[in-house]
Amino acid sequence: MKKASVTHIAFASFIGTAIEFYDFYIYAMAAALVIGQVFFPASDPATQTLNAFLTFGVAFVARPVGAVLFGHFGDRVGRKVTLAASLLLMGVSTLLIGLLPGYAVLGVWAPAILCVLRFGQGLGLGGEWGGAALLATEHAPVHQRGWYGMFPQLGPSVGFLLATLSFLALSVFLTEAQFSAWGWRLPFVASALLVVVGLYVRFKIAETPAFVEVLTENKTHMMPVRHMFKHHAKAVLLGALAMVVCYNLFYTATVFCLSYGTKTLLIPRVQFLEMLSVAIVFMALATPISAWLSDRLGRRPVLLVASLMAILTGFGLSTLLASDSVLLITLFLAIALFLMGASFAPMGAFLPEQFPVAVRYTGAGLAYQLGGILGASTAPFISQMLVEKGGLVWVGYYVSAMAAVSFLAVLVMRETQHRKFS
Repeated sequence: MKKASVTHIAFASFIGTAIEFYDFYIYAMAAALVIGQVFFPASDPATQTLNAFLTFGVAFVARPVGAVLFGHFGDRVGRKVTLAASLLLMGVSTLLIGLLPGYAVLGVWAPAILCVLRFGQGLGLGGEWGGAALLATEHAPVHQRGWYGMFPQLGPSVGFLLATLSFLALSVFLTEAQFSAWGWRLPFVASALLVVVGLYVRFKIAETPAFVEVLTENKTHMMPVRHMFKHHAKAVLLGALAMVVCYNLFYTATVFCLSYGTKTLLIPRVQFLEMLSVAIVFMALATPISAWLSDRLGRRPVLLVASLMAILTGFGLSTLLASDSVLLITLFLAIALFLMGASFAPMGAFLPEQFPVAVRYTGAGLAYQLGGILGASTAPFISQMLVEKGGLVWVGYYVSAMAAVSFLAVLVMRETQHRKFS
């Protein structure tokens, strides 16, 4: 394949995940800031927050379903068409959330419909990552799979930064009343334009050579998920556990800390979003560094060191967040997101390398999304409960425990850096 074509593939895998994660993150931020007020107004503030975090978790339940659904077609029909479909579903669900009237207009139907649309977001994102990772790695030279697998991993950093900057701009230019009434909806509506761009890029890409070979030789499976569970269930489980640290670090540092920082520490929303914008740069920086190292040192050493550092970071959470120092709080956010990027980047190659071509979309996608259920779906909810029952120190212990789970999982897994990929 020509270099320009590979560059286009890398960009296509990056731009799609950036858009889909932008859609996903704007909901996470809205859940931390305003969803409870709009869709659960009858509750006290603490219950509003917990209810909002529960709707946030609905999408994580849907993501493994999306991984199996889109994985089925990705492993039978092809990566290209399946990726376009997942992006379209995500975009439509996000747009409709932005247009959905609140509790004051629809009553109990408002939160019910919200959960359905949030489920749709989860389905779309569930089908996105596996295909984007394969799009990059199945085109990559064997000695650069970690590097090319980094591009879909870089998408979430950019998507989150766009989401953060969107809410930051709204907080600067709108009053609190305007933001709560309609301002928070603007990033959801604007996502429709990004989806159009993503679809255009996706439709111009070629199918991956590895899948074309399987399709030509008629080696696809009638039910990829059944074959995958029969022969590769252990790889799915260990891959999911290895992903836990990435998810837990990210959603603790962003969703929980955003809520805790603005509502308990009373840090102005604009200021905290600025702090997150600084921290996310460290995640973006860690991503290419970690991917490059994984091609030279192997996936396991990089992941083990990142997980070990995350264990230690959990023990510092309480001290830094309770310091009343903007500098120290930003330091915690930067460390957490840097380690998230360091543990996240090698997964773009490490998870696909666990599975053969014919079930790779299903297997890699399902492992990735199950990790989301374990590490992220209830992370803000559990953290909120822990801080109310026992204080911030227990949130730190929770982060350390999740990092330890991933450390042990990677310790059991084999190195895949030089594994045959067809």
